[in-house]
Amino acid sequence: MPDLQRAPLLIGGNDSVSVAIEPRMANRHGLIAGATGTGKTITLQVLAQSFSQLGVPVLVPDIKGDFSGIAKAGTASEKLQQRADKVGLGSMTLCGAPTVFWDVFGKQGHPLRLTLAELGPMLLSRLLNLNETQSGIIDILFRVADDNGWLLLDLKDLRSMLSYLHEQRAEIGKRYGNVSAASLGAIQRALLRLDSEGAEQLFGEPAISLDDFLQTDEHGQGVVNVLHAAQLYQTSPLAYSCILLWLLSELFEQLPEVGDADKPRFVLFFDEAHLLFSDTPKALVDRIEQVVRLIRSKGVGVYFVTQSPLDVPESILGQLGNRVQHALRAFTPRDQKAVRAAAQTFRANPELDTESAIMALGVGEALVSVLDAKGTPGIVQQILIRPPDSQMGPIDEAERAALIKASPLAGAYDHLEDRESAYEVLQARADKALSAEKPEVTTQAQARKKRGTAEKSISQELADMFSAFGRSAMRSVGTQAGRAIVRGILGSLRSK
Repeated sequence: MPDLQRAPLLIGGNDSVSVAIEPRMANRHGLIAGATGTGKTITLQVLAQSFSQLGVPVLVPDIKGDFSGIAKAGTASEKLQQRADKVGLGSMTLCGAPTVFWDVFGKQGHPLRLTLAELGPMLLSRLLNLNETQSGIIDILFRVADDNGWLLLDLKDLRSMLSYLHEQRAEIGKRYGNVSAASLGAIQRALLRLDSEGAEQLFGEPAISLDDFLQTDEHGQGVVNVLHAAQLYQTSPLAYSCILLWLLSELFEQLPEVGDADKPRFVLFFDEAHLLFSDTPKALVDRIEQVVRLIRSKGVGVYFVTQSPLDVPESILGQLGNRVQHALRAFTPRDQKAVRAAAQTFRANPELDTESAIMALGVGEALVSVLDAKGTPGIVQQILIRPPDSQMGPIDEAERAALIKASPLAGAYDHLEDRESAYEVLQARADKALSAEKPEVTTQAQARKKRGTAEKSISQELADMFSAFGRSAMRSVGTQAGRAIVRGILGSLRSK
């Protein structure tokens, strides 16, 4: 294989020009847009594998279930070679990319889980689709749990905390603010909806570690993390978008500043990007804009994939320096507006009528503009997208199963853990209150034995809290353990 870890990322070309992204400019973010069936998935596959060959790990959501072919070498054909010749690629090096599959439901990849503590109150409120008042109660819930040192890991912890807030709302209201029964009821109903969508499997331990997404293989190629999201996207689109926002937040909070690096450290693709901004509270959109603007200094590139540029807020669209625009159809006034908006975002080419070209593009063709080595947007070019080195279309189930079994993460997330958290603590308090209603006569010897057992139990609890769960425990414990909870720009936990 030729040395691809310094080469520009070739997108495609025509008879007179080839268009490629400079590695140093790849963290200036990007946009892949176009109507359904115009070739966005192949463009996404080309870019993801090019980043992998550059030594950059990526995460790609697989919403349609047809992206797994990136793990397998493509098949040579005369038609494929003709396309390669047209775009200036020359001889192709057919190969797959090192791939790790993830799936919230644990069927098509390694189970992907988060804890409530790591997700944070802002993204949890978004996941539950709460209004401002209800979101305020989630803020109080997290604050009460943090102040008491109660871990929030899964949805049974959330249910227990909601019951606790209801029972103690008079006392809690004096310290934290009003907690209305009506708002608590609305949150409970939202939680029932989340249960019915199957999103309960998203929460628990062992929780995913950011380091697992940042891997390279023995040849220095970046791992392509494929999030199988076909079922998740259909049943709980809010859960899908919250996972990607959580990862964006984690990357921003955990990675160090790198300045102007030679290439990105990680690239995150947001497929169906309209879900991130549709009916999203303005405060959250503002936070996302801020993260997108600042995260490139952490060496992270963010690429939005969507049907129309209008799906992305203008404040974020202006930060996307590398753009691939597939065909758009102008059947309605909104479609016509989208075509004009797409045309106006490109640096004009005097030899090309951009607005007309967008509507006339064929499958696998695109209008492309990328940043040059100085960070200046290039003029828009109409090109053919290069063919990928990997297989177009999905691999079969046996091949996927073999890759999952051979993965370096095989078995790491298979078995659900359930340690003591808010649910167990509050259940124990309730049991103790019930037993206190029945007077018990004990001898001094029995009392000493109970004290010894209680002290041993407390010691064991502390030992468990700081044991093998390491990172998750340390990031989830409250102020009573001597460590204040600190939350980042999107509400996820960050190091203090």
